[in-house]
Amino acid sequence: MGCCGSAEVSPARTKREWRPLEDRSCTDLPWFLLFTVFCVGMGSICSFTIVTGGAARLVFGYDSYGNTCGRRNEQIEGVRLSGLDHTDRKFVFFLDPCNIDIVQRKIRSMALCVSLCPTEELKTFQDLRTFAMLNGSELCSYELAGHKYPGLPERFSKCPKLPVPPSKPLPVFNRCTPLDISCYTKFAEAVVTFVGDNSFLHRLIAGVAASKEIIVGLCVLALVLSMIIMVIIRYISAILVWILTALVVLGSLAGTSVLWWLYIDHRLYGNDTSFKVEREVKEEVEVSRDGGQALLVYAAAATVFTIILLLLMLFMRKRVALTIALFHVAGKVFIHLPLLTLQPFVTFLALLLFWIYWILVLLFLGTTGNPVQNEETGLTEFRLTGPLQYLTWYHAVGLVWISEFILACQQMTVAGAVVTYYFTRDKNRLPVTPILSSVLRLLRYHLGTVAKGSFIITLVKIPRLLLMYIHQQLKGKENACARCLLRTCICCLWCLEKCLNFLNQNAYAATAINSTSFCTSARDAFVILVENALRVATINAVGDFVLFLGKILIVTSTAFAGVLLLNYQRDYAEWLLPLVIVCLFSFLVAHCFLSIFEIVVDVLFLCFAIDTKYNDGTAGKEFFMDKALMPAVRAGGGAWAESGEGGGAEGAEMKPMVSDGGSLGGVVRQKSSSEEAGGFVLCLSEDVVLFLCIYLPTSTLFLFVSLLCTPSPAPSANTAKSAAVTAKF
Repeated sequence: MGCCGSAEVSPARTKREWRPLEDRSCTDLPWFLLFTVFCVGMGSICSFTIVTGGAARLVFGYDSYGNTCGRRNEQIEGVRLSGLDHTDRKFVFFLDPCNIDIVQRKIRSMALCVSLCPTEELKTFQDLRTFAMLNGSELCSYELAGHKYPGLPERFSKCPKLPVPPSKPLPVFNRCTPLDISCYTKFAEAVVTFVGDNSFLHRLIAGVAASKEIIVGLCVLALVLSMIIMVIIRYISAILVWILTALVVLGSLAGTSVLWWLYIDHRLYGNDTSFKVEREVKEEVEVSRDGGQALLVYAAAATVFTIILLLLMLFMRKRVALTIALFHVAGKVFIHLPLLTLQPFVTFLALLLFWIYWILVLLFLGTTGNPVQNEETGLTEFRLTGPLQYLTWYHAVGLVWISEFILACQQMTVAGAVVTYYFTRDKNRLPVTPILSSVLRLLRYHLGTVAKGSFIITLVKIPRLLLMYIHQQLKGKENACARCLLRTCICCLWCLEKCLNFLNQNAYAATAINSTSFCTSARDAFVILVENALRVATINAVGDFVLFLGKILIVTSTAFAGVLLLNYQRDYAEWLLPLVIVCLFSFLVAHCFLSIFEIVVDVLFLCFAIDTKYNDGTAGKEFFMDKALMPAVRAGGGAWAESGEGGGAEGAEMKPMVSDGGSLGGVVRQKSSSEEAGGFVLCLSEDVVLFLCIYLPTSTLFLFVSLLCTPSPAPSANTAKSAAVTAKF
């Protein structure tokens, strides 16, 4: 057995074949069954809330005595005024709707079922009686008679707070909602836990309401700009990359020059300002000497860093060119596969539908369970008790796992389409809809692999979220050591999650190529990435920066357009919230679209690495790559360099790419059988050699410099006293 139950390659098998787009079989079927069972459990929770009445209480509402509005209710033991017939009372009315609990984020007012919401302001108890007599809707507690409201002593505690604001029922949830915007301000304070100047928040909300058309238009502009950037980024990527390279080199040279200039200036002119303590002190201390030594260490370290940076630029210039070529080919992919631009919409729609369902079921769980009387307010609430309270935790795990599953399906779909594009020699013979073909392959063969990969991310994300919650709850209470430990654990889990996300994405691409299980694909992809470590580092560093600049360009362009459109509003305070909403939405849209571009680039690189590893351009081993990628491997020479373009004949038959490999962690061996019997041979690639020769010495040097740069000891009491005496004279 292999990793996590996957089938392992037998030791007798010495050939590892990559068969792009040839053989298909179901992968990780047990994980698909496990995920199906989990989803059935999620649906069972929803069914449980519906059967036990939690969904009805949320939709129709219930009063403070446990009665569901609009229905005939059963008596609840120990709760007075329960079991009433509210067939004609379909709306929930709060006696004090603006009494918001900021901490618990809920209304602390008593709730009653009424037949009609007050549409006009009621200022006196006489108005309450008139409203009850004319409309048959009693707004005080059930045991009080409507015609006696003005004279009852209980009217101050069991009747609504005066004046009663006008309200209207919500379209679905049948709650009487005040029309006064000040209550919305209180609701906003409860949601964002913002307690401050109500008038300022009122102005912000009014600014959003007045600028809603502009906000929608700017959001559409962000969508259009994101699509345009995805098309033109292949033309401007070269300029951005070389500008970035030039800025980094010039910045390091300038920083080093400034440090050496400061050191020389200190040596030439610093002695004039230095002073010596009196001869009574045994050890003479020169303040300038410590500063000069620190500047010398900094200048030397900056010089070494600059030299190493220049060497890295020299060694990695071809890899930077590979990044530019990959961006160029990624742009071609979007031209041949235009439906890729719809992937963010489809994924967002799937996530949005699932999140709406998840929030509804969570609200259902909040009104499901046994009736419990609140000791502070005396109101009846419904809570899950006993083993049923773990349903909320199960539901929370489902939020993370299914969300990651949907994102993983997007990655697998994009990877399958890009793999189809790359390994099809004649682009005129591409399927009519490669995206739909990739989706069908995913649904038919690889849902188990996606479920397994998303579950691994869930195992890392949930502990990180729990630690973040604990850190937030203990804020200001824990000591410095515990706070540092929590932050360290959160940071480590975040880094592990990012690494696993990257590895999962490449594992999905390997599965799309060879139809192997998750662990086998992850192992094969990991070997390919390790053998191209510096290429991966260059593509991620340079490529991520270029994409980040694209995101910034979209956000700043949208914000600039927003400033121009909002300029007619004289109150500049009203700009804040609309611009924040527009900038957040534009960044989200840019991130969604450019993340698809990033996935395409990563999958193209994995295909390129596999192509260059197992093919050399000779007959029978023709390259699959685009001609734009040829310069990235032309310097490697070989037989393919003599075969013209090296791209193979148009429409040539795809052959399996075979390499000699064992089953130990995917370490590739190209040795004879006698050498294989003698032991395992580790072939270090050029990237690994550069890593050992440059990266490790660099990190060791910086560690040594940091140890040298120790703070000078504090002067003794006698030294300080002598210095003070000298200063006096």
